[in-house]
Formats: sequence, structure tokens, C-alpha cells
Amino acid sequence: MFNPADPAGPSFRGAIGERLSGFLDGACARLARISPALTPLGELARVFTAGGKRLRPAFCYWGHAAVAGQPTDPSPLVAAAASLDMMHVAILMHDDVIDDSSTRRGLAAVHRQIEAMHAEQAGSGDPAAFGRAGAILLGDLLAAWSDELIWESGFPPAMLTTAHPVLDDMRTEVNAGQFLDMAAEAGLTTGTDPIAVAERVVEFKTAKYTVTRPLQYGAALAGADQATLDALAELGSPLGRAFQLRDDLLGVFGDESLTGKPAGDDLREGKRTVLIAEAQTAAPQILGLLGRPLDEAELSRARALLVDCGARARVEARIAADGALARAALDRLAITDEGRTALAALIEACLVRDF
Repeated sequence: MFNPADPAGPSFRGAIGERLSGFLDGACARLARISPALTPLGELARVFTAGGKRLRPAFCYWGHAAVAGQPTDPSPLVAAAASLDMMHVAILMHDDVIDDSSTRRGLAAVHRQIEAMHAEQAGSGDPAAFGRAGAILLGDLLAAWSDELIWESGFPPAMLTTAHPVLDDMRTEVNAGQFLDMAAEAGLTTGTDPIAVAERVVEFKTAKYTVTRPLQYGAALAGADQATLDALAELGSPLGRAFQLRDDLLGVFGDESLTGKPAGDDLREGKRTVLIAEAQTAAPQILGLLGRPLDEAELSRARALLVDCGARARVEARIAADGALARAALDRLAITDEGRTALAALIEACLVRDF
């Protein structure tokens, strides 16, 4: 049993980490039987699945508990919840390749580490291309393993089959959202309201993927009906939006020692976030600071522009409004007491954070 007042606390995160580690023991042994050259992939899989906030597993677990209470034997549910973090790490590896990011969670990104390995061993060909290809393949492997972890979780196959469409939707939506994000960065949405484009990216790349679908998946594994799944979406959508909007602010104004990524990375990568969309009419010069490296003076200028034109304040107001919608949706839910306690705590954790 986990404490609903601390729903993603140390004991819960530890259980998720232990289940992932146990799965990787077997998975890495299979890699070793194929070839010792695959050992670095297993090591990287362990490193990058060892940490994180475990929010997606938490929403899955407490979505289930909200419908049916905590199970007497939590191991099947912990395994199913852990699979979401396995998928999340896969997506992060691909995301870092797409964005050409150098760091993740305070470490060199996977493609950078594989690139360095190639260079250290004096491999033939382009080390950077080798690193990118290796990260894509490891991400694909983790995505496959996430599904494997679900099917060996211990849930009855019929229940897994019933709940699986939620995962199908989640995987389609997050990839669609990622492509929309790329299209916005590339200027392929010219003529469309930039705020509307950014909002759609947030909904499908983050809100559904981070909160709504994990909540619904846990509830579906508890046998929830469609009305309950729809009611959970009324909480998940605004909360997921608020989570991403906070992330957007941290990407520009955050402390990189806490976020694990260099300050201003979103600007360097040319991300057309809601924050940027809110600024570009009142301060169009912000667009000239996107998509290229920024020195400290330029980063300070970008921050000042976002504050002075009111974009930062408007995004904070959006976060507050979406938080209010999520709390109101929670009040309307007919769920267990421990589910209500846990979801209330998760709402606050998403709204107020510095990493």
C-alpha cells in the first residue's frame, strides 16, 4: 500500500524503479546472449530509467485506486504503471535526437553518449550519425519492452485487452503532437493562429500523454466504464496543459541545476510554445532569438522581453485557470477517498514545481 497523501513519494518511486530494474535484468541478459557489443545499450537503459518524477506511473496507479481502491497485491498494477515510464524514456531519447539536445536529466543525452563511445573506440564513419542511430534504436527497444512489461504484469489478459485501446490512443497522440511541434518550429503552420497551434501541440504532445491517458489506463484496468473515463479526462486535460505550461516557463526561466537541461534550451531549439506564441504579437523581436545558440546577454534579453510584454504573466494566469478547472473536475468525480486524496496531491505537484 502506498500513501495517497504522497502519491509519487519515495516509496512509490522506489517500487517503480525496482520493477523496471528487475525487468531490465532479464532484458539485458537477453542482449548479452546476442552479443557483448550490446552491453552499452543495456547500461544506458538502466541509467535513464532509474530516475524521473514518475508522474505517469503515479497517475496510472491512482487512477486505478480511484475506481477500485489499492489492490491487495499491487505488483501487477505497479508493473503496468512502470511500463509508462519505460515508454516515456523511449520518447525522451527520440525527442533529444529530434531537438539535437545535448543533456537530459543532468547527464549527456543518449545520442551524445553513444557518439562519444564511437569516438573513444575510433570507430569508422561519422560518430554523430552513429550516436543518433543508436539512440533511435534504443528508444525503439524501450518502446517494445514497455509493451512486454505490460503483458507480463500479471493482469488477466482479457483485462489488458480491454484497457489497451487507451494506450493505442496515447501512442498515436504523442507522436502526432511531436510532429505538430516540428511543423510549428519549421514554419509549416504559417497563416494559422500561433496560440491555437501551440495549444494543440500541448494537448496532444503533453496533456493527454502525461495525465489523461495514464489516468484512464489505470481506471480501465480497474474496470471503469466510459462515463468514468470521460470524467477523468475533464481533470486530465487542463492539468496536463498546466503541467506543460509550467515546463515551458522552466525551459526559459528555470534553474538548470534543478531542471537538468541548460537554461534557454527551448529558445535554442526554436520551440513555438504557448509562452512564445503569447509574446510574438506584442514583442515580435523574440522570434529573432529562436532557433540558435544564445549567449548570456541574449538569454537575459529574451527573458526580459517575455516579462515586459506580459507573456510570462499570461502563461501564469493560464496555469492558474487550468489548475482551477482540474480541481473542479476532481470535486465532481465519484471516486474512492484515497483516490481523491492522491489526485488532489498530484494536481498541486503539477502546478507548483521547479523541475
